[in-house]
Amino acid sequence: MHRILRPPDAEIPSAYLEYTKLAEGNNLAEALSVSRNMTIDLFDSIPPEKENFCYAEGKWSLKTVLSHINDSERVFAYRALRFSRFDSTELPGFDENEYAVNCNADARKLWDIRDEYLSVREATVLLFKGMTAGMLSFKGTANELVLTPSALGWIIAGHNVHHCHVIKRRYL
Repeated sequence: MHRILRPPDAEIPSAYLEYTKLAEGNNLAEALSVSRNMTIDLFDSIPPEKENFCYAEGKWSLKTVLSHINDSERVFAYRALRFSRFDSTELPGFDENEYAVNCNADARKLWDIRDEYLSVREATVLLFKGMTAGMLSFKGTANELVLTPSALGWIIAGHNVHHCHVIKRRYL
């Protein structure tokens, strides 16, 4: 992947700025690699008896959190795909809580969700690898927010890191 630099904060909607600040470095390929490694190391350390653990009533299990990371990355990558193809169609938001309720994570093995994560991340890396500077800078609207594919890539990396931090603080 060619170097995709971190966009200026002014190009990131405030709702996502917290995530992009968590992504490491100034090169998207490295940020995606760091967040992938952090996630795999973290989930590989979870003992089987904690896979369905929720730190409070109504909170997601660890398997659901990883499924949420997968679902969110797919949604963000889809938006990046659409915008990188110069598609100006306004895209809707998604209800992460409805996705979590309906993802069937607790009936699955953590290892399978982990393997899915690796596949999703590889697809994301390959998607961004093929984008030109013009594709990366096209502005589209999703969930009533103006975004570029570049910003979405950094949001993906940072959103992932955000959830790793939450897991370390609340689950382990």
